[in-house]
Amino acid sequence: MKLYLIAGEASGDARGAELIRALRGREPSLEFFGAGGREMRALVGDHFADWADEAVVGLWDVLKKYGYFKSQFNRMLVELAAVRPDALVLIDYPGFNLRLAREARRRFPRLRIIDYISPQVWAWNRGRIPKMARYLDLMLCIFPFEKPLYEQSGLHAIFVGHPMLDSLAVKMVAIARDPHLVGLFPGSREKEVRRIFPVMAEAAIRMKNVRPELRFEASAASHQLAERMMATLEQLGQSEDFCAVTVRASHDLMQRAIAGMVCSGTATLEAAFFGLPLCVVYKVAWLTWIVGKKLVRVPFLGMPNVLAGREIARELLQGDATAEALANETLRLVTNTEHREALQADLAAVIVGLGERGAAARAADAIIEELQTLAHT
Repeated sequence: MKLYLIAGEASGDARGAELIRALRGREPSLEFFGAGGREMRALVGDHFADWADEAVVGLWDVLKKYGYFKSQFNRMLVELAAVRPDALVLIDYPGFNLRLAREARRRFPRLRIIDYISPQVWAWNRGRIPKMARYLDLMLCIFPFEKPLYEQSGLHAIFVGHPMLDSLAVKMVAIARDPHLVGLFPGSREKEVRRIFPVMAEAAIRMKNVRPELRFEASAASHQLAERMMATLEQLGQSEDFCAVTVRASHDLMQRAIAGMVCSGTATLEAAFFGLPLCVVYKVAWLTWIVGKKLVRVPFLGMPNVLAGREIARELLQGDATAEALANETLRLVTNTEHREALQADLAAVIVGLGERGAAARAADAIIEELQTLAHT
């Protein structure tokens, strides 16, 4: 049997690679096609496209690259017609993948369409769920509250657990937190770093003025972003002696630091997993922010807060994300032991609520079962 998989950015590529390994362990004869990133391509081979570096965030960025994404959209539809896979497996990246699913259902009515890592439509447009039920056959959910939301619309949904629990468990180390070290996590995308890191760096300078014993370390997702961050520090009159910049070492830093400033996104849940007391920060272009505010239906942006149902980690977003506010909240985490430990207890409870490890294995089992059902129809 053939599977066509699509992941759109680095995190989806990692989840896709885990899924491919699990699927091969159950059904070695499966053939894989599609598009993702370096990890998936390394497993599948040359007939698998690597396009994950083109991922964008924000309305304006999408509009600027519309031509590119349209051409990829059309290319994938042509490839689906040529390959004729038994199932299309969409991994995260909902802005692109859900549109492709809708068109694929129209063109290939017998194709099984499966979504792994369910899109957060519960946050920005629950009205889309009944529409999704018309063109998806199976939704694989990573948060427990998602399954009943999809099932209410007649969409078959399975809660498989969060894949982060497996990928991060192997990175746990037995190390004491440094009471003087503060971590800066400005995001993995260039525009996030450009908007958010200067505020974090300015907050760190304010904190250093109040607490000279403090040290700072920033995590960069790539060497290119590390260079940008170092340039920002130089513009602020600082050097690497003030704030070290490390590349692809965020999980280590999350376990060593006493507190952290964390860009909203996957990193907030990773910080929760490692028990890092954090403040959630986010800034985007104002047009993106205004449009987003009209669409988002949940009161919080940070995933630990969404899962907890309350603001356990302080959120400083857009206009509220000032250096002064960020410095004050992070200093509170550093100096107030009771506040810090209460937050850590709340973060631990959030992680317990994500269930057991083994998400990729359960997702693979669900996909195999779906393929077996198809074989008998």
